[in-house]
Amino acid sequence: MNNDLASIVRSKVDIVDIIGERIPLIAKGKNFFGVCPFHDDSNPSMCVSREKQIYTCFSCHATGNVYTFLMNYEHLEFKEALKYLGDKVGVDVSGVKISKKSSKYDKAYEAYSLALKYFQNNLSSTIGKEAKHYLKSRKIDEDLIKEFEIGLSLNKRNDLITLLTKKGYELSLLNNIGLAIDDYDTYIDRIMFPLYDITGKVVGFSGRIYKDSEKSKYVNTKETEIFKKGELLYHFHIAKEECRLKKSVIVMEGFMDVIRASSIGIKNTVALMGTALTKEQLNLLKRLSSNIILCLDGDDPGVHATLNIGEMLLKQGIEVKVISLPNPDDPDTFILTNGKEKFLGLVDAAINFSDFKIQKLKESIDFKSDEGIAEYINAVLKELINIDDPIRIEVVLKKLAKEFDLEYNTLEMRLNSFKKDEAKPKEKVIIAPKINVKKKDKYAKAVEQLLYYMLNNDWVISLVEKEKLILPNEVDRALCNEIIYYYKQNGFINVADFYTYVTDKKDILVFLNEILASNYNEKPTKEELTLYFQVIREYSIREEIKRLTKMMKKEVDPLEQAKIVEKIRKLRIGE
Repeated sequence: MNNDLASIVRSKVDIVDIIGERIPLIAKGKNFFGVCPFHDDSNPSMCVSREKQIYTCFSCHATGNVYTFLMNYEHLEFKEALKYLGDKVGVDVSGVKISKKSSKYDKAYEAYSLALKYFQNNLSSTIGKEAKHYLKSRKIDEDLIKEFEIGLSLNKRNDLITLLTKKGYELSLLNNIGLAIDDYDTYIDRIMFPLYDITGKVVGFSGRIYKDSEKSKYVNTKETEIFKKGELLYHFHIAKEECRLKKSVIVMEGFMDVIRASSIGIKNTVALMGTALTKEQLNLLKRLSSNIILCLDGDDPGVHATLNIGEMLLKQGIEVKVISLPNPDDPDTFILTNGKEKFLGLVDAAINFSDFKIQKLKESIDFKSDEGIAEYINAVLKELINIDDPIRIEVVLKKLAKEFDLEYNTLEMRLNSFKKDEAKPKEKVIIAPKINVKKKDKYAKAVEQLLYYMLNNDWVISLVEKEKLILPNEVDRALCNEIIYYYKQNGFINVADFYTYVTDKKDILVFLNEILASNYNEKPTKEELTLYFQVIREYSIREEIKRLTKMMKKEVDPLEQAKIVEKIRKLRIGE
């Protein structure tokens, strides 16, 4: 590991910018806070320090510097994070060589990569003329074909399988990963749309008929070890940069909706590949943006899905808006029928989820009965609890008062009663997984605080050296020695760079994470440090007495026993 290069790159990067591109951060004092992506979090429990260039989650205790964040968030190796940041800030990192990572799924990924090229070649050749004509009729031009790597499977039962087996891929593997069924090609005479994992690897296909046929319109890859539909979002690997720029993500149902949106320049889109939102997909959406716009189909199942997904997202503290399409349109058909400008108008006019919910509620109520009116008003008031904007609340209350000839105060009192009910403690709600915190004794606390101060104050390091303090526990001593060595080598201590320096020392890193996750005062007094030294020395003496006592019990020579007893006596009287 080239620590000098790593330090140069890190010094040119602001951790707040890097994390802020991925997670919305809010400034509070000199630090920034955001929702931690490393556990199931709905409150901003992650603190990012611009001064120290480190992050810490006060809930799950995830901590580290900009390299650690990228490694955990983007699933990168250290060298990959170094190259990414180096390229970003214009530092020459061409000398950093990244070795290819291997996994048990390499053969599966390779087979899919070859299948993709095969399907693309088919569509580009004269064999694909009819399929291309069909795509053209659906307004999918050459640019979209290239962008989404669309291909064609041939009207033969074993064309792809023959190619892959000749290249050494076992039939059993091809059956297992969904490229074959009962030793024959899964996809026959279909336009092929590749499906990707979050890193951009092809892990499945969706094959569509393009001729008149009684066959199923789409054939999708079965669930496999590398393709789990509920853990993926279509277009995620491409959309993530655009979502950061636009500060929002538009969620659609199918990949054709995403392709169509891209054709008119809207690229901050992902597709669920269905109408259900899984926990894994929700976490992926949180990684893209905290501003989510739902644009599902306009039919009844699409509206139902919008309501369900919107509720899930609201519970995560995510701002949700809705693009309301007319029934039975989906984004693909709406754009084809009405054009770019009309759809862009819908995007600009996206309404808050609460307003969408109230709108749909109004459509389902029988306003001829007093019960129906009361049901509607109560439902709207309950929905207002989720709205933070007092102006919006007042607007809705005034509309209700005018529409149903009610007193504004009556509605306001009813709203406040609902708020009180909502504020009552619920039955055992678990916000985050319980973390077993190991109880620390006086010595452990003293060591932890002392090391924390050494990491943040050069003069404390000098004082520890002057005191010739030796920590009896191995990991404590190792971290202390590394801090002193780093300081002597560099002439200063920088927490973010020191973190990189000890990244490959696992035991030390675990202890360092614990220390950095602590919330101590930045500046200790000399009196505090003297107290810590005393506690640590007392502990060291106690541990040494224990060691000598055990040694004495094993010693059979009376003279040697006497020597050990004398050592114990001197320790006890402080000599």
